Amino acid sequence: MRDCIMQTDCVVKDGNMPSECLRNHLDELAEECQALRKAAFECKRGMLDMRNRFRGNVGAQFQYVPEEKPPAE
Repeated sequence: MRDCIMQTDCVVKDGNMPSECLRNHLDELAEECQALRKAAFECKRGMLDMRNRFRGNVGAQFQYVPEEKPPAE
Protein backbone atom coordinates (compact mmCIF):
# COMPACT_ATOMS: atom_id res chain seq x y z
CA MET A 1 0.00 0.00 0.00
CA ARG A 2 2.86 2.35 0.83
CA ASP A 3 4.49 1.93 -2.59
CA CYS A 4 1.18 2.42 -4.34
CA ILE A 5 0.45 5.68 -2.52
CA MET A 6 4.00 6.98 -2.99
CA GLN A 7 3.57 6.74 -6.78
CA THR A 8 0.24 8.60 -6.97
CA ASP A 9 -0.10 12.08 -8.43
CA CYS A 10 -1.19 13.35 -5.03
CA VAL A 11 2.30 12.68 -3.64
CA VAL A 12 4.49 13.01 -6.74
CA LYS A 13 2.99 16.02 -8.54
CA ASP A 14 1.18 17.87 -5.75
CA GLY A 15 3.90 17.29 -3.14
CA ASN A 16 1.49 16.18 -0.41
CA MET A 17 2.44 13.82 2.39
CA PRO A 18 1.09 10.26 1.91
CA SER A 19 -0.87 10.55 5.16
CA GLU A 20 -2.54 13.72 3.88
CA CYS A 21 -3.48 11.98 0.63
CA LEU A 22 -5.09 9.15 2.61
CA ARG A 23 -7.05 11.56 4.80
CA ASN A 24 -8.07 14.36 2.43
CA HIS A 25 -7.61 13.15 -1.17
CA LEU A 26 -8.82 9.57 -1.00
CA ASP A 27 -11.11 9.94 -4.03
CA GLU A 28 -8.11 11.00 -6.16
CA LEU A 29 -6.13 7.81 -5.44
CA ALA A 30 -5.98 4.95 -7.92
CA GLU A 31 -8.52 2.16 -7.53
CA GLU A 32 -5.74 -0.28 -6.62
CA CYS A 33 -4.56 1.96 -3.76
CA GLN A 34 -8.11 2.32 -2.47
CA ALA A 35 -8.57 -1.45 -2.55
CA LEU A 36 -5.29 -2.00 -0.68
CA ARG A 37 -6.31 0.59 1.93
CA LYS A 38 -9.63 -1.14 2.43
CA ALA A 39 -7.94 -4.55 2.72
CA ALA A 40 -5.55 -3.18 5.38
CA PHE A 41 -8.49 -1.71 7.28
CA GLU A 42 -10.41 -5.00 7.11
CA CYS A 43 -7.33 -6.89 8.33
CA LYS A 44 -6.90 -4.59 11.33
CA ARG A 45 -10.61 -4.78 12.10
CA GLY A 46 -10.46 -8.57 11.81
CA MET A 47 -7.83 -8.72 14.54
CA LEU A 48 -10.40 -7.34 16.98
CA ASP A 49 -13.44 -9.24 15.69
CA MET A 50 -13.60 -12.66 17.32
CA ARG A 51 -16.02 -13.91 14.66
CA ASN A 52 -13.17 -13.70 12.15
CA ARG A 53 -11.41 -16.54 13.90
CA PHE A 54 -13.81 -18.90 12.11
CA ARG A 55 -14.32 -17.04 8.83
CA GLY A 56 -10.82 -15.76 8.14
CA ASN A 57 -9.83 -12.46 6.52
CA VAL A 58 -11.22 -11.46 3.15
CA GLY A 59 -8.48 -10.84 0.57
CA ALA A 60 -8.02 -7.75 -1.57
CA GLN A 61 -9.42 -7.62 -5.09
CA PHE A 62 -6.25 -6.15 -6.55
CA GLN A 63 -2.59 -6.93 -6.28
CA TYR A 64 -0.28 -3.96 -6.66
CA VAL A 65 2.50 -4.39 -9.22
CA PRO A 66 4.75 -1.33 -9.49
CA GLU A 67 5.44 -0.03 -12.96
CA GLU A 68 8.96 -0.64 -14.18
CA LYS A 69 10.88 2.50 -14.97
CA PRO A 70 12.94 2.63 -18.18
CA PRO A 71 16.70 2.40 -17.61
CA ALA A 72 18.50 5.71 -17.29
CA GLU A 73 20.52 6.61 -20.33
